[in-house]
Amino acid sequence: MKVRDHIAKAIEANKTEFSFEILPPLKGQNINTIFDNIDPLMEFKPPFIDVTYHREEYIYKEREDGLLEKKVVRKRPGTVGICAAIQNKYSVDAVPHVLCGGFSKEDTENFLIDMDFLGIENVVALRGDAVKSETYYKPNKNGNIYAQDLVEQIVALNHGTYLDEDLQNSAKTDFCIGVAGYPEKHLEAPSMESDIHFLKKKLEAGACYVVTQMFFDNQKYFDFVEKCRAAGITKPIIPGLKPLATRKQLNMIPQRFSVDVPDALVMEVVNAKDAAAIRQVGIEWCIQQSKELKAAGVPVLHYYSMGKSDNIRQIAAAVF
Repeated sequence: MKVRDHIAKAIEANKTEFSFEILPPLKGQNINTIFDNIDPLMEFKPPFIDVTYHREEYIYKEREDGLLEKKVVRKRPGTVGICAAIQNKYSVDAVPHVLCGGFSKEDTENFLIDMDFLGIENVVALRGDAVKSETYYKPNKNGNIYAQDLVEQIVALNHGTYLDEDLQNSAKTDFCIGVAGYPEKHLEAPSMESDIHFLKKKLEAGACYVVTQMFFDNQKYFDFVEKCRAAGITKPIIPGLKPLATRKQLNMIPQRFSVDVPDALVMEVVNAKDAAAIRQVGIEWCIQQSKELKAAGVPVLHYYSMGKSDNIRQIAAAVF
């Protein structure tokens, strides 16, 4: 079932659905690490589960002659297999992320063909971030540059248009496409207005819904939705939430994601006596965020689990 249909059903029933996002396990781990974190969340009946996709990274290994050798690694492979396993084991729609960065258009087309063969109907189209070895994001020479370009390629496949123009009677795919939105603007965007302008372009290109970057102040989300509606964006905007879990995240999240942490939350974390208390502060803060958003009538609350489900389960138990 399409994510847009899950959203429409929730709106019609005046209900807020629960969904979450998982990371593929690190290379060398098995699928049970994923199931162990999904199992405790299934009682809340998620209509769909997002699975992130990870591009290659570069590492440098010292050779015997003392020179450094550049190697390409992918630390978290397995998105295709995980999506298939989720749909098979749980009968829940899996939503793989598709990236521009690190992939040629041919890679992207083949990935989408695999998803289509597996009966996966939903994808989230993302530009992707710079890898650690890059100061700024650098697109693949033969790939899509922006998320809008990626959306356009997926829509072309939905119309039966492949990269090989000589194909005859080519099959059409039928993907529902989600894209990202940024309540505090993307860290590379020069202004909120320009960021919303390009979000609208992604939706006009064929995306069906928006899921937001994490935020810790609900007013940021409400203001963002209002600005989007004023700009003519009418498609659903799903709030993405992440419970703060460690003291280190007070510095890491604003730096890496350009997301503000409210002073009240900062001081609660600073005054917490130990790691367990900090984790509980994050849980309680996210519960209050969730309840307010649910009361406002959002059709879905989407949680970034980062591979751990214990805190997400506590939040869901209090909200759903």
